Amino acid sequence: MAKELHILYEDNHLIVVNKTNNDLVQKDATGDLALDDLLKVYLKNKYHKPGNVFLGIPHRLDRPVSGAVVFARTSKALTRLNELFRSGDVKKTYWALVKNRPQPESGTLVHFMVRNTKQNKSYCHASEVKDSKRAELDYRLLASSDQYHLLEIDLKTGRHHQIRAQLATLGCPIKGDLKYGFPRSNPDGGISLHARQISFIHPVSSELVEIVAPPPNNDTLWDFFVKNQS
Repeated sequence: MAKELHILYEDNHLIVVNKTNNDLVQKDATGDLALDDLLKVYLKNKYHKPGNVFLGIPHRLDRPVSGAVVFARTSKALTRLNELFRSGDVKKTYWALVKNRPQPESGTLVHFMVRNTKQNKSYCHASEVKDSKRAELDYRLLASSDQYHLLEIDLKTGRHHQIRAQLATLGCPIKGDLKYGFPRSNPDGGISLHARQISFIHPVSSELVEIVAPPPNNDTLWDFFVKNQS
């Protein structure tokens, strides 16, 4: 395969990958190679599977976002994972690098979000409006550098561009996120939002699975904050 995969977890029913901030989870209109295609090749070769390889996608990350993505290797696992994600029984923690220090430094954000499909953008409202969906997250400041701040986000709901839009509404757009008000793009075209940790009850064994994804290792700012957390 042309691209190296960073596998965080693998068993007979699941496989979890640390996505880079240029990877597509699933093929889209661009026609670019996607993670699900790469994983099917990986599994076919590793386990010498004849014919097509099953791979289910219970959730996704935006293309410019990095971090842990869970895939199902069996239909049983996919059905149960879909229900876990739907019911909110998957704990998702993100790290975000922002320019502005949040005020207050920790808290809960609740908005009513409306998605504009033509713009591929979501908007936050303080109260319920037509076609809006309730969005909630907890955030806290973990560390600061001279110019940037590391926030940890516990996502309570899974709305389109939720973290990006809610942090921008707080006055803390994510580094590199031009769509939500950051003034400059990142050199790699991604944004500094990372799916840091995901935990859930295994859909088949019923054991707790907790997976931590290292942030991008070719970024000096992420390196600084990782060392600061050590």
